[in-house]
Amino acid sequence: MFKKNVDAKAVQRLSGADKKKLRRTAKQRFPQASDDDLDVILPPKVEITVAKYPSRTLVYGIEGGFPMLFDIDGRGHELFPTVYALWNVPHLLPAFTLKGGEVSHFILGGADLMFPGISVPPEGLPSFQAGQPWSVKVPGNHAPIAVGTTTVSNTEALKAGLRGKALRIAHYYKDLLWASADGRYVPNEGFYDDMVIEDPNFASASQHIDSSEDPSEAKQDKAAVDVSECRTEDLAINSETIEDLTAGVSELNLPQEKTTEETEEKEHQHLSTEEIDHLLDICLLQALHTSVKDKDLPIPGSILWSNHILPCRPPGVTLDIKKSSHKKLSKWLQSKSSSGLISTKEDKHKKEVMLIGINRKHPDYTAFKHQKKVQEPVEQHDNIVGEGSSTKQLEVDEIYKSSSHVNPIFLAVDADTGKYYSASEVFDVVFRYVEKENLVKQTDKAKVILDATLCDALYKGAVKKGSAYPSEIHKKDLGSTFINRMQIHHRVARGNEVVIRKGAIRTVQIMTERRQGNKKMTRVSGLECFLLDADSLASELQKKFACSTTTAELPGKKGQHEVLIQGGVIENLAKHLVDHHGVPKRYIEVYDKTKK
Repeated sequence: MFKKNVDAKAVQRLSGADKKKLRRTAKQRFPQASDDDLDVILPPKVEITVAKYPSRTLVYGIEGGFPMLFDIDGRGHELFPTVYALWNVPHLLPAFTLKGGEVSHFILGGADLMFPGISVPPEGLPSFQAGQPWSVKVPGNHAPIAVGTTTVSNTEALKAGLRGKALRIAHYYKDLLWASADGRYVPNEGFYDDMVIEDPNFASASQHIDSSEDPSEAKQDKAAVDVSECRTEDLAINSETIEDLTAGVSELNLPQEKTTEETEEKEHQHLSTEEIDHLLDICLLQALHTSVKDKDLPIPGSILWSNHILPCRPPGVTLDIKKSSHKKLSKWLQSKSSSGLISTKEDKHKKEVMLIGINRKHPDYTAFKHQKKVQEPVEQHDNIVGEGSSTKQLEVDEIYKSSSHVNPIFLAVDADTGKYYSASEVFDVVFRYVEKENLVKQTDKAKVILDATLCDALYKGAVKKGSAYPSEIHKKDLGSTFINRMQIHHRVARGNEVVIRKGAIRTVQIMTERRQGNKKMTRVSGLECFLLDADSLASELQKKFACSTTTAELPGKKGQHEVLIQGGVIENLAKHLVDHHGVPKRYIEVYDKTKK
């Protein structure tokens, strides 16, 4: 993008109104940015300049300082931060990590980022869609080196065997945009003229912080959930010990007239670390039997802890993960994943471990005798229709069907290859095969040896020609790798109406655009995916917003319609679809083309 030296046509200051508009656009483009983050790159009491280039590109910068943002199309649809902005706020964009510093040499030479150059974490490729802004980092260096646009989604990338172009680079360290700043600089000692490597100061500082962590700080915030990455260990649960411990814990008599801190300290004086570990396992199994449903997956670790595990503890007992041998929630969940009871995956954007599957055929699960008790209702914001709505409850589930890759595994365990399966049922199939063929590694129970059939099911066609096939896989990665080789479908149910369609579910698109003069019109499409009738919705919105509405068939898409609403009702419309029709927020995309 900034490879050739082109002079700006004009440079001028932004007005107060334009500053606010730019800030709103940046907030929409970078939803993970807080107000404090935006204050760093767009200081409120400092003059902001805009440089206009012949290619319609706009570059926004701090007057007398550094360029912070650039807009490729000049309309806000392709707004990116510069490396200077990312060096101040590294988490402004999600980032791909290169396999090594040597790959950065090609990025700094102006090449786009290819999938073979990306380091894929053990839990798999992170989730992303085509056309999203991402940055590029080097292992061991927190400062991004480039920004660009994703060319495909993670699902399409996996289908293609992680080949081809991943990120179309728009700007990188050492290009002319970086060089245009008068006081240009590098963020750390890992940046060289032709390559970026690990920052030695960052590595040594991280080791110092880890070694000097004060355990007393952990006691000050008992409600906080630490989801940092930790080593895993395999724990087995003895059913007799569990029953004895449950009975013993239930009989504990705790003082009532004590402060919270004194009560918690008294409780943990009665429970040893080993007892807390077993109690955690009991509560998890109780939650998996009673409140965690397959249709609710995936569930963030913090939600699993607060809404499912804690309500399952015995009366009068306080659970503190930091009092266990695991110390951290992520470490405990990963240990359960290693044992094969559940499957987990780390969300790189939220920095949180997600529960993505349950093995309901696991010996610990089948041996556990859960207690039937009334659970407190848990709020569900994604698929429950708001009170007062006449619309029936909507349910949206991802389901999977066997493919040619995994058919031999299904046939080996007498599973129906024509049936639709939930994620947990898929995990059960592959673990049944592992158990049948006795593939668990004897020297390391957390790993599975890959025989020819399982290896082909997981990797045939996905491994680069000439590369060696893996000989083993970790249990926590087996389920997610296996499910990625299946055909994804989605099931949508509203009342008695149920529809199953191939592929991932499409989103509802809400777009506001400007028509004649200063008039606005809002379009909403994709309603059929959620069993909504366009004509009925148009009539409903006409009364709600007191405006004219109409419907039209989408060009080239027979049977698919859009609703056109007079005025800019984009935010209210999205809220109405969530509250009154049960459309999950994650399946609604909003575009406001009236903001330049």
